[in-house]
Amino acid sequence: MPIPSAIKLHKASKTLELRYGEQSYSLSAEFLRVHSPSAEVQGHGKPTLQTGKLNVGLERIEPAGNYALKLCFDDGHDSGLFTWDYLHELATRHDQLWADYLAQLSAAGKSRDPSESVVRLML
Repeated sequence: MPIPSAIKLHKASKTLELRYGEQSYSLSAEFLRVHSPSAEVQGHGKPTLQTGKLNVGLERIEPAGNYALKLCFDDGHDSGLFTWDYLHELATRHDQLWADYLAQLSAAGKSRDPSESVVRLML
């Protein structure tokens, strides 16, 4: 189980920095929010596509025993426990996971921007 050697919350840039030895990863609050391991997001085998999370930030992080972090987002979401294994997976697979998320948004005709509504015209 890879445990970060350092964890830093950067509120201004809305990022969480994780360091594993010499390797450092910066994960945006939006990325973490849309990949929350909570039942609200992951469902019970059928994940719910998260939309409009472009401006979400992290208010605080809290330890959850010796195995996870509880991330508290400024949109009120705080029910997912990010285990050390899951955080490491998010960090190391970031680019592919983000590309997959953007493709899902596009396919659903949804947006990252909460003030934007996408309309598809069938011509």
